[in-house]
Amino acid sequence: MTTPTQNILSLEVPIIVRLGARAMPSGEVVCLVPGSIIELPKNAEEELDVLVNNRQIGSGRAVKIGENFGVRITYVGEVGDRVRAMGPAPTKNDTNNDTPSVDELAEHLAAG
Repeated sequence: MTTPTQNILSLEVPIIVRLGARAMPSGEVVCLVPGSIIELPKNAEEELDVLVNNRQIGSGRAVKIGENFGVRITYVGEVGDRVRAMGPAPTKNDTNNDTPSVDELAEHLAAG
């Protein structure tokens, strides 16, 4: 029989690697066409942000693996911070006592 913690840890979550971000006027966004280039205010050699649930959990460098791209992780935050990033934003009305909270899961994983 699996525990709620084991069930939570088996979930797959999307990992996002952010190359950069830039604000653009909506008029420019509407005019984008295939072949348009958006210049990012980031040097090509800089670290890339690694995000889970739109929250940064680490950083890394772009690498080429055969014909694919990947990210070599150079920094990753604490286990508790990574687990909290996977959970929903905290709410005041969380009353489900059967499933561990994100904070409880983070503490459990940090403890080993």
